[in-house]
Amino acid sequence: MAQVYDHGGGVRSVQVPIPDNPLGHTLVYVVDTDRGPVLIDTGWDDPASWDTLADGLTACGTSPAEIHGVVITHHHPDHHGLSGRVREASGAWIAMHAADTALVRRARSTGPGRWISYLTDKLTAVGAPEEHIAPLRTARPRSDLPGLSPALPDREIVPGELVDLPGRRLRAIWTPGHTPGHVCLHLEEDHPSQRPGHGRLFSGDHLLPEITPHIGLYEDPDDATVTDPLGDYLDSLERVGRLSPAEVLPAHQHAFTDAPARVSELLAHHEHRLTGLLTLLTDPLTPWQLAVRMEWNRPWSHIPYGSRNIAVSEAEAHLRRLVKLGRAEAVAGTDPVTYVATS
Repeated sequence: MAQVYDHGGGVRSVQVPIPDNPLGHTLVYVVDTDRGPVLIDTGWDDPASWDTLADGLTACGTSPAEIHGVVITHHHPDHHGLSGRVREASGAWIAMHAADTALVRRARSTGPGRWISYLTDKLTAVGAPEEHIAPLRTARPRSDLPGLSPALPDREIVPGELVDLPGRRLRAIWTPGHTPGHVCLHLEEDHPSQRPGHGRLFSGDHLLPEITPHIGLYEDPDDATVTDPLGDYLDSLERVGRLSPAEVLPAHQHAFTDAPARVSELLAHHEHRLTGLLTLLTDPLTPWQLAVRMEWNRPWSHIPYGSRNIAVSEAEAHLRRLVKLGRAEAVAGTDPVTYVATS
């Protein structure tokens, strides 16, 4: 039985399961418009997830065939995965920020073997040990993995502009960091409970009530530009805090209020983490060595293989922030590159 919640004001949410993932589910929002329901995110591309979404839409008084449009907060498969099936069922348009659409295009056009080669080179560059890299060297490329052929969006979400939802005022706010094209969506309408604040915010993974979102690196293998995703995330967090919505409707966990307080907690968390990393960087460390020494929600020995790749990506994102702030620097002549705190 699909878990459906009525948030009032023509907004409902459906819990769409994520298979074999501790997050449990994605909250897919169903927003009534004058042209029919519009979804904010869709959930993971899995038969059971699709059945749950369809059952949830039925409970909302609609069906996949009646969906008018799909607005995607970001390209991750637990958000964008079922977009293609929704479009097949209904002819709905799919909207996404241009930066994440570029990632979708790259995923669709780049063979899985190229990605394995890129990941192998990347892990070598950050100092991963051979025993971690070895399985990639012998991996057989597969083209049937989730997310390798995600639906290509046909509309662009333009930051600062209203999304085309007839009869509703939904404004896009660009909030990069979790992904380059992550957006929050501000429903500029009075909240039915009349809480103090400014409308409601669909926050995707940018602002969650109890989870600190992962800050990852999404780089073009053919582009040498050095990005600063953590800096982008912190800047966009502050913008959302100033917005002060009456309620936040996130993609995971549950709705909550007092967005400025949660923003302050996350800003303090990252400053504490950056300060702690400087202590670790008293001696030169590669990004991999730093990731091994960082505090996670479990000991490093208990972190699964794939999650270690995500962890080292987050370590590198924090390193880049420290370098940009002048608080750490690369040690010249090291290979793989090591970093050390500046005096």
